[in-house]
Amino acid sequence: MATIGSASLSAPVHASAGLAKPLAELRTFWRQFIAKAFNPYRPELHYMRGPGPAWRAKHLGRSR
Repeated sequence: MATIGSASLSAPVHASAGLAKPLAELRTFWRQFIAKAFNPYRPELHYMRGPGPAWRAKHLGRSR
């Protein structure tokens, strides 16, 4: 599971930057969140779940 965080705790330099910076951080957070939450790649769908038919044909043919 991915974690998204922001560690910016500095005080604003002047009043106009005081509102702009938190909004920019919020925008960045939501962009990262949406990108990770709706990523179509699901690696668990591609994991192998055991030996396949080719492995069985090769190894079971020897034991019999």
